[in-house]
Amino acid sequence: MQRRNLMKLAAATGGAALAGPALAACTASGASDGELLLWTHTAGNDAELGVTDQIIKAFNDGQDTYTAERESFPQDAYNDTVNAAALSGDLPDLLTVDGPNVANWAWAGHLQPLDVPAEITDKFLPTTLGIFQDQLYSVGHWEAACSIFARESVLEAARVRIPTMDEPWSREEFDEALERIAADTGHRWALDLSTADIGEWYPYAFSPFLQSFGGDLLDRSTYLSAEGALNGPEALAWGQWFQGLFTGGFANPESPIGAEEFLQGDAAMTFMGNWGALQAMEQFDDVLFLPPPDLGAGPKIGGGSWQWALTSTADAKGGNAWMETALSDEFVAEFANQTGLIPATDAAAELTEHYGPDGDLRMMMDYSRSYAVLRPETPAYAVIASVFTQYAGDLIHGGDVQETLDAAVAEIDAEIEANSGYGF
Repeated sequence: MQRRNLMKLAAATGGAALAGPALAACTASGASDGELLLWTHTAGNDAELGVTDQIIKAFNDGQDTYTAERESFPQDAYNDTVNAAALSGDLPDLLTVDGPNVANWAWAGHLQPLDVPAEITDKFLPTTLGIFQDQLYSVGHWEAACSIFARESVLEAARVRIPTMDEPWSREEFDEALERIAADTGHRWALDLSTADIGEWYPYAFSPFLQSFGGDLLDRSTYLSAEGALNGPEALAWGQWFQGLFTGGFANPESPIGAEEFLQGDAAMTFMGNWGALQAMEQFDDVLFLPPPDLGAGPKIGGGSWQWALTSTADAKGGNAWMETALSDEFVAEFANQTGLIPATDAAAELTEHYGPDGDLRMMMDYSRSYAVLRPETPAYAVIASVFTQYAGDLIHGGDVQETLDAAVAEIDAEIEANSGYGF
């Protein structure tokens, strides 16, 4: 397959991949004018914007040196907007960045390291911290965690053991559970995987299954190659198993996004993020949120979500002061209360309805702490994500497993080599 050019990738993947360090000089260094401009990806999301506005008000009311204001963009257009601003030297002071993109944006010279006291950031879940080459560039208010949503009555009808963190399903148990559910419950599908969601969902949701087999998206000992990690014996076993979910009739190759099949009763279980948990609880009075299966190398789920960062043009003192205000437990908790997502600190969890010690979603916080694996923290990630999405789709639709994985490795390695290893 033809090797991808980084700038072409930026257009093709919504601008997530920014141009390299050579263009960093295009952005002029920031000067303090007392105004801080914030960009967010949450236009139309009144719940998240409402909390952001509370932070801005608290910051503006709490000091008289800086005035913060925000501009919001639709998520689908956000990365393109940031990419264009980076190229023209017109970045804001602070912005939201999806965790997997932090390394690329930092490598490109468009972010500056944070200078926030460690006593603040040390409280945060590790997967809510955007770190590149040992420097902290971003912090998120919340985390997400995937789990298997299932109904207790369905599992009991199929005589399937309910797994726990102490004793998750093994691969053999999980496969047997799918077979029993498919045979005994009358659902059209045993498992809903939302395959129509072809954006970041594929690497976020499906690569942890690969990692639970012992493979990975990249050899993290060097960050210079996917050889062996994505096409070795463990990855081959994952690919055969993953493909078998669809060829075996357990999962729909064309399932709609958002766990729709599960919510409509067409699928017995779904692998879904906790952002869908409240809706599932409203829909079913016996819904369970189960740990992921242990496919050989331990249960795994994806980690790293949207975070706040300072751009290279920002007034560092003002930007870091805003971050200190924003990262209070009060606002971390408020994001969780408004969105249903996992609060990034234990103290904030105590202030929430669902994530305190006795909360009905507390297990999601436990899953995040115990099972979350960050997507590779490398500027090459945008390429890796795009390639993995494409070739995982090929597996879903019956492509030869070894040939598919070898092709993915070749494309990823060629891009890394073309960019001189992205600094590694």
